[in-house]
Parts: sequence; structure tokens; C-alpha cells
Amino acid sequence: MKIDKVTYEVDLSDGDKRPIYVWEAPVRVWHWLMVVTMFTMIVTGYLIGRPLDANLGNTWATFQFADIRMIHFIAGICFTGLFVYRIFWAFMGNRYAHQIFLPPFWSFKFLKGIWDQALYYLFIKKTSPEYAAHNPLAATAMFGFFVLGSFCIIITGLALYGQPYGAGSGWDIMTGWVFALFGDNAQAVRTFHHALMYVFTLFMVAHFYMAAREDIMGGGIGIRPYRKEDDSTSCDYCPYHAVCRFDPRLGQEYRNLKELTDDEVYTNLRSRYPEKE
Repeated sequence: MKIDKVTYEVDLSDGDKRPIYVWEAPVRVWHWLMVVTMFTMIVTGYLIGRPLDANLGNTWATFQFADIRMIHFIAGICFTGLFVYRIFWAFMGNRYAHQIFLPPFWSFKFLKGIWDQALYYLFIKKTSPEYAAHNPLAATAMFGFFVLGSFCIIITGLALYGQPYGAGSGWDIMTGWVFALFGDNAQAVRTFHHALMYVFTLFMVAHFYMAAREDIMGGGIGIRPYRKEDDSTSCDYCPYHAVCRFDPRLGQEYRNLKELTDDEVYTNLRSRYPEKE
């Protein structure tokens, strides 16, 4: 197995198909925390731009709007912290951790991969190379929509949050330049910040589509329950047999699991991931 150092394209011509450790545990945890905070920001951001109730009448009757804003602020601060953490992990993680921050646009092979992958997602091209990490199109989308989009939504969000503190405040010193970029038009900053919400929504939809399509077209939906040495299987307590229709009499096979000692487990891990020692 050979992995291209620039595009991370995997060459399987030698028949070596061993697993590759790509996304480390901190990246996986970060990913799902970002999903929660991003979803929270999108929902509360939409409600801020389109409130449930008109802000008329008694204050206590419409105070839920303040609760929505507070949830939005908390989610935004968490999102910012997670984004900073991801930058940190780009330096501390493995060689795949920095891919979304610095796509190799200087590589013709990478640029061609963007076009080829787009044709593949549009069902114009039937096959696509295997990649160890993000494919070129996914890496470009992560950089453009997520990395740059996150930076823009963070600085505009912080600027809007600090605006009520007034000129000369610490917030004004840190984020006042954002308003200057928009001609000192606060409404333009709000509109841009709100528009990014729709960009992130489209990004999430596209991300779900690409991930689901890759699993389906890549054959990642195989039904292969395990079987232990004592002949017990994962099907013994599974209530979904009528759905998966797994039947070894039809030639379908179990994944036979061998009982391993602790030493055997450690030996296997060291042989598969020597770079982690």
C-alpha cells in the first residue's frame, strides 16, 4: 500500500489492504461536539432573525427571546473554543489532522482530483480513487465552507456580541475593525453573519449527502455479523433479523472472531500502527 504524500490517494496495486488509522479520537470527539454546537447556532440564529413572537406587550410574556439569544451566545462561544482547539490539534495530531487547513492547491493532481470527484458525486463518473483522508473535493469544501466560514462567522459574531459595550471598550478594541470592513454599517455585519447561517446549513446537507453516498457506493453497507469461537453470534439477541435477512445458508458469512490474549492484542496493534509507538 502506498499513500500519496500530497493528495493522500491510496495505491492498492500491491494487494495490501490493511486498515489505516486516520481520524484520531480527539478529532472524532471534536467533530460531534461541533455538530451539536453548529446545529444549536443554526436553530437559535434562525429564531433570532425570525422571532416566534413580536416583541410587544409585557416583558415577561416575550422573555423567551432573551433565552434564545443566551443559548445562541453560549453555543457560539463553545463553537469558537472548539475551532481554536481544532487549530491546535492540526499541529499536534497525525499527518491527516492539518489537511482541512492547508489543501494542496499547488498540486495539479489535487486540482484534477477535485474535478474528478465532483463528476463522481454527480453520477457522471462511475469510479473514484481511494483516499486515506478527505478526498480533494471534500478537503476543498472543508477549507472553504468550514474553515473560512467558521472564521468569518466567529469574528462577526464576536463583533455583534461586543457592540453594546460601546466605543473604547475592550470589545471595541478587539472587534471594532470588523465594522470598519463593512463601512461602519452594523446592519451589514448582521446580514453577513445571518447569511453565513444558510451557508453552514447547505454545508451540513452536502456533508451528509457525500458521506452517505460514499458509504453506499463504496460498499460500506455489508451485513456481516460476528461469530465467536463458542458459536455465539451477534444475531442471537438482535431483533432486526427480519430487516437484514442475514442467512448463512444463502452463502452469507459471519466474521469469525478469535479470542485473543492481552499480549496478542498489543502485538496486533503494534504491527498495524507502528507509527503510534
